[in-house]
Amino acid sequence: MNGWTAAGTALLLCGFAPAACGVATGRARRRVPAQNVATTFLSLVFLLLSQGFARPAYVDTALMLSVLGPAGTLLFVRLLADQLADHPPGQRWLRVLTAVNYVAVAAVVLPLCVATGPGRAMVKLLVIGVLLALGCRVATRAVQAAAAMGHGRGAPAEGMSDDR
Repeated sequence: MNGWTAAGTALLLCGFAPAACGVATGRARRRVPAQNVATTFLSLVFLLLSQGFARPAYVDTALMLSVLGPAGTLLFVRLLADQLADHPPGQRWLRVLTAVNYVAVAAVVLPLCVATGPGRAMVKLLVIGVLLALGCRVATRAVQAAAAMGHGRGAPAEGMSDDR
């Protein structure tokens, strides 16, 4: 076991496992932000294990997860918008989770860039880091918007008219 695999294991146990527990239990106000954190941490775990096991192909898994993770969060926000509007997550809680995501991405991606050196691998790592950071921001904004507005609130249903 080297330092990269130890860091990946620590992030898996201390970061991803609690986030996955948050995804599996509780109300939507807890599950949706936790899903965003869980996908970010899992992507970072794949990056660390890729370096630790010297398997560059694992980086592709992290790249796919960095694209699909925020998309999954947006899907859950859309499906659970009414529940998020009825019981919104705390704004301070969302800010803390967003900050944790940003710090975790920087703490993993920057040392990996230094370890890989200049080249295509470093560019791929930087792209993954940017995708994770932007995905976290977009997902957090979507949760805030859903909590503020709800899915079908304030507008009549499609095909329905008030002129009956």
